[in-house]
Amino acid sequence: MRVLLVEDNKLLAQGIVMSLAKEGIQVDHLASFHQAQVALNNEDFSAIILDLSLPDGNGADLLKQWRKNGISLPIIVLTANTDFDTRLMCLDIGADDYLSKPFDVRELIARLKAIIRRQHGLDHNQFSYGALTIDFTRCEVHFRDQLISLSRREYQLLLEFAQSAGRVLTRNQLEQLTYGWDEVGSNSIEVHIHHLRKKTATELIKTVRGIGYILNEIV
Repeated sequence: MRVLLVEDNKLLAQGIVMSLAKEGIQVDHLASFHQAQVALNNEDFSAIILDLSLPDGNGADLLKQWRKNGISLPIIVLTANTDFDTRLMCLDIGADDYLSKPFDVRELIARLKAIIRRQHGLDHNQFSYGALTIDFTRCEVHFRDQLISLSRREYQLLLEFAQSAGRVLTRNQLEQLTYGWDEVGSNSIEVHIHHLRKKTATELIKTVRGIGYILNEIV
């Protein structure tokens, strides 16, 4: 799960990035209107957290532009403006949710997970696919009724497969969604997939030769 955070308050942004990282969520932070425009045109994300007050533009204009261009990613708006009309305006132009500053980051995490689950048709707090079960609330993974211990990157990678069950993901997509702008080794994805197979079953993640990988439903 890779999230784009557009927020010019460095202290707030650092707190959000650290808190989401503990939940196995990769966050890429940008602080300006222009940077966000460029990033969304060139990168893959699972969701966006967008501040309305940016140093070089209004986040509401950015939101309207994205929706006009057909971008359907879940978007949570953050703003210091608490009046009712602002909230209605944000929802009317395409925001999926809204939080007024100051807020508890735990509420942001809960709302973010909820809108991403809805986006992928996962309406509950668990994902089950054959012998695999992921508890999104506890960040726990069970395979054949056994609790599996995963590293943060392994968990992030497995979430991407779960949210794209039935679809082939390319190596480049997996790198972007799991690492974002962090440095990634030449064979890091392959190493993580090897570890996931070793901890579950070799056939859980199937290699589609010349294309990428797909989550395999096994019992």
